[in-house]
Amino acid sequence: MKKLFALVLALALCLSLVSFSHADDLIKVGVVNNPPSESGYRAANVKDFESVFTAENGYELNTFYSIKNDEQLQAASGFITDGVDVLMISAAETTGWDEVLTAAKEAGIKVYLFDRMIDVPEDLYEAAVVSDMAKEGETAVNWLLAQNLPEYKVIHIQGAMGSDAQIGRTGALDAQFEAGTMVKVAQQTATWDEAEAKNIVEAVINSGEAFNVIYAENDGMAKGAVAALDEHGITHGVNGDVIVMGFDCNKWALKELKAGNWNYDGQCSPFQAQIISDLIKGVKTSDVKKIINEEKGFDAATITDDDIATYGLGED
Repeated sequence: MKKLFALVLALALCLSLVSFSHADDLIKVGVVNNPPSESGYRAANVKDFESVFTAENGYELNTFYSIKNDEQLQAASGFITDGVDVLMISAAETTGWDEVLTAAKEAGIKVYLFDRMIDVPEDLYEAAVVSDMAKEGETAVNWLLAQNLPEYKVIHIQGAMGSDAQIGRTGALDAQFEAGTMVKVAQQTATWDEAEAKNIVEAVINSGEAFNVIYAENDGMAKGAVAALDEHGITHGVNGDVIVMGFDCNKWALKELKAGNWNYDGQCSPFQAQIISDLIKGVKTSDVKKIINEEKGFDAATITDDDIATYGLGED
């Protein structure tokens, strides 16, 4: 009996050692990101990272989600203290990251930026796999100019102020306001929130000021804006009184586009995880620090079912 007990004990010890050794072999990563509840885009982005950085793929994944920059900074510092091997960041704001990323570099932790750029020297990160938010804004505004409207009276609904997405998507439109080619009827942040976007549009409607374009910096806010228009009997989309523009290309939003209820949707690809994993493992190398996801803009007049199936994010 004693021999059997000793054998079982020895086997258990061996199994625990194997398990411990396996855990030690995993690459420990810390991901700082915005929460999946932020938008359909973010839900797809979070899912992408959680599906790639798994134990089966050789990683120990640690995540933190917040839309507040100070909370993200604290979480990143915590990951550095915990001794992660790799730190990945989609920052809520572009500024304030120098000290944290300097600490990561001094600790020998590799840093990868994803989705959005931040304002730090290039030597503080390995690579940035990001969308060109300024180009997204330029593509959208160029599409709008090509509609050759007699006048442009725009309600501009902004995302979270200070984020790379907001700065980029705002920049091209601000240039038109400054040039006088478009009139800024309203410009307010809804912080990516559908309900707040609806409130902004309702306030303009109630003021009686005329408008014919809604430029919303994500699909959820465009949806909220359209709800306000519908409640007040204002037509929108193809052959409507108001042009509706969104960003992110959620599948449901592209269906609204194809149905003619919206006019334009700008793509923002949420899929950066596999590229970063390949860089970490040396499967891929890059001669440049900034790796840009190529993205499109979709028009209600030309979008197809294949486009929706290929580029649409999430559920219908």
